[in-house]
Amino acid sequence: MDRSKTVNINAVILDYGEVLCYMPTAENWGRMANLFKIDPVLFRQLWGRNRLLYDRGDLSYEAYWSEVADAAKFKLEPEHLKVLSVWDVEMWARINPAMVAWLKRLHSSGIKTGLLSNMPHDMIRYARKNFAWLSDFDNQTFSAEVRLTKPDAAIYRHSLDALGAASSETLFVDDREINVEGARAVGIHAIRFQTVGQFNDELAALGFSVLPVDTESSSAVPSI
Repeated sequence: MDRSKTVNINAVILDYGEVLCYMPTAENWGRMANLFKIDPVLFRQLWGRNRLLYDRGDLSYEAYWSEVADAAKFKLEPEHLKVLSVWDVEMWARINPAMVAWLKRLHSSGIKTGLLSNMPHDMIRYARKNFAWLSDFDNQTFSAEVRLTKPDAAIYRHSLDALGAASSETLFVDDREINVEGARAVGIHAIRFQTVGQFNDELAALGFSVLPVDTESSSAVPSI
């Protein structure tokens, strides 16, 4: 993306995980690993092995966790499934207030807003039940519902079409570089989110006037 000049942005599409919510804690990962009686590092590898299939709706949560258990050589019981379903949602439910507030300001300013997330059905149901601020999105594209996942080009196009937005006038924000590159491949401006402060700086470099307030930094940018 060329940051040497201001770009015209009329739509913003946001990822959910580690953008609108905080990353899972070591405790989140550790309690799951302890249930399977394996090292947390190995558990995270097994958790991620078939995650895109789960996010795309190809696997039910029972099938997904059975795959993890088989790889960990752990006998999975029905009571484990109930606990894991709850824990897997809980670790993605810690909302980043600065980014949710920024979403509201974007929507209020008249900029089209879209949510584009690789998310399984359990988390989608939880989000729609508990996050009233989802109404600040003009469109919500969830992988399990459209049976596509990032970085497949088709899911970005689906989100653009649903918003009625041109790729050249759209900004996409995601925490993963592979997803950022996927957006750029279809002509969307994209920024990899790491911290609110870093994100603020990159938005300012684009000449974008609606900036989030970094509540975790003493040098927060005031609201505009």
